[in-house]
Amino acid sequence: MTPTPRHLIFTAAILYAGIPALNAGNDADSVRSVELKELSVGARRAGRTVGQSALIGESLNRGELIRAACCNLGESFSTNPSVDVSYTDAATGARQIRLLGLSGTYVQMLTENLPAFRGAAAPYSLGYVPGPWMQSIQVSKGSASVKNGAEAISGQINIEYLKPQADEAMHINLYTDTDLKIEANFDGNIHFPKTSDGESGPWSTSILAHYENSFRDHDGNHDGFMDKPRVEQLHLVNRWARVSQKNIFQTAINFLTEDRRSGQHGHNKDNPYRIKIRTDRAEFFAKDAVIFNQENASNIALMASGSLHKLDATYGHRKYSVDQWNAYLSLMYETNLPSQAGNISAGLSLNHDAYENETATDNGGIPIALPSLPRETTAGIYAQYTYILGEKLTAMAGLRADHSSHYGWFVTPRAHIKYTPIPQFSLRGAAGKGYRTNHVLAENNYLLASSRALIIAQDLKQEEAWNFGFSANTDFRIAGRPFSASAEYYYTRFSEQIVVDFDSDPHAVIFSNLTGRSFSHTLQLEANYELFDGFNLTCAWRLNDARSDYGEKGLRQRPLTPKWKGLASVSYRIPPGLWQIDLTLQYNGSGRMPDPYTLSDGTSSWPATFKAFGQLSGQVTRFFRWGSIYAGGENLTGFKQKNAIISAADPWSGNFDSTMIWGPLHGAMAYAGIRININR
Repeated sequence: MTPTPRHLIFTAAILYAGIPALNAGNDADSVRSVELKELSVGARRAGRTVGQSALIGESLNRGELIRAACCNLGESFSTNPSVDVSYTDAATGARQIRLLGLSGTYVQMLTENLPAFRGAAAPYSLGYVPGPWMQSIQVSKGSASVKNGAEAISGQINIEYLKPQADEAMHINLYTDTDLKIEANFDGNIHFPKTSDGESGPWSTSILAHYENSFRDHDGNHDGFMDKPRVEQLHLVNRWARVSQKNIFQTAINFLTEDRRSGQHGHNKDNPYRIKIRTDRAEFFAKDAVIFNQENASNIALMASGSLHKLDATYGHRKYSVDQWNAYLSLMYETNLPSQAGNISAGLSLNHDAYENETATDNGGIPIALPSLPRETTAGIYAQYTYILGEKLTAMAGLRADHSSHYGWFVTPRAHIKYTPIPQFSLRGAAGKGYRTNHVLAENNYLLASSRALIIAQDLKQEEAWNFGFSANTDFRIAGRPFSASAEYYYTRFSEQIVVDFDSDPHAVIFSNLTGRSFSHTLQLEANYELFDGFNLTCAWRLNDARSDYGEKGLRQRPLTPKWKGLASVSYRIPPGLWQIDLTLQYNGSGRMPDPYTLSDGTSSWPATFKAFGQLSGQVTRFFRWGSIYAGGENLTGFKQKNAIISAADPWSGNFDSTMIWGPLHGAMAYAGIRININR
């Protein structure tokens, strides 16, 4: 039986009548009858857990994911103090992750340890992963392992999907909200029998299906533009798995099509500003691991993936289109050392990105000059050693060397250490380097939803940064109940960076190489405590100091980035576990806006700073043997950013800008749904 959300159910048989006294001769007739009864013991499992390895990070399981509606990956971090998700503009619905005070382009995205959602897929990728499909999410902060490449600068997020070999035969999730959005999700698997008695064999397959549609133009601030795009998406996946003692094989094929429409709404407007984004995506992966020796976990694995991402977008009179191909191949060997002294991992990788038929036109059909980087092939080799000294010390050191067809050779060192002087306290430290190729317009095409000119330097360099991290974790009991606390600090320093400059010209976005300093400091404190049975409280506070050099403007705070964040979250599973109540309050700090321009009346186009604001979300869940029913609300405080779109009344003017976003775009919203789990 698969564990139910947030619970582990153990069934035990006990001797209800006790142990009988036996006479000296062990006479069988003297033994009393024994009545067996079933005892169910419930234990709540933490939804967020700190990893046991030397890496600094955490894991989110399904118990954490169901604390909110979690319609997609972007909404799965609504109760998380470490990862922020925000809109990039007020028109397209594009979202980005922010980790360690840096935008999501510096977070390496993985699906089942394979690189994913690169380039043109990045702006809308948080909507490509349905929440009900996810089994867990692993978040590594700072420099991660060298196994998956050199691209993790501020962190790495890996998504594990539901597996075909799972015990539950079917999952169904239906959702709707007050904005007239509907979602339907399905996951069903088949285990092929091995023998005539019906035992499950090594082969299994599953079908995952997702459909969503929005039926209403939502304009809560009455500026004539939709606050949310109308999105219609169909997503289908077929997975196969073969699991045996000596071999594990998995493969999948994936198809997605999405229509995203936004802009001015209504039928009584002359020459309305419309946004239309059509996405078609196909991808596959295959992983085959051969286990040579189960005793020391010696294995060799071959992993391959490929994708085609086709994007055709219209932003008013501006257009952007691209066909992006990606292919990835990795060969990995791992083995444990004798006497549990550690682990060795080594491997090869090959990644190819191709941007074909990429075109971008400005107003009037004038082509936008793009950097000359249509193709890049990167081959790499790595080795990683993990040293384990009992339960007190774990040290990991990795080194990889890569060769880019465009940038040549580069070397990525990374090191992690964990020290546990006592079982209740641990220290972790990490240092490492990261590199990434920035394909600026593909990754930022939502910026076309404004009148700003896009100025892109033609000699853009590969981004390069060091990241250093430190964390302290403690776990003990107060008044007999579990308490945990952590303190984390990270420092990221760029030696090469593509600076996105909104300041030098308020009517342009300039992409250029870093000419000075760029860095980020992040400090986070967190505490968790079970106040009473079933009632868990999480409090966290984070400080961000992210600065970059903006040419003549000098070293400045990064715009549209909150300086701090506070979070308080409670989860109450009411005994005996049939009801669960979740509430999360986030308070986002103030920050700097890009430099404004002066209007004809002498006032500024927008304020120089944005203010702090709070958001409250909550959900109530009723559990049944077959699943659960849930209802909740988002942004229950109703706070909305005023004048989110600059010059919304005249989108064809040179002042129109939808990218000055720092807060929520829509007010309170209620939702409801049902989850159905069918066991085999």
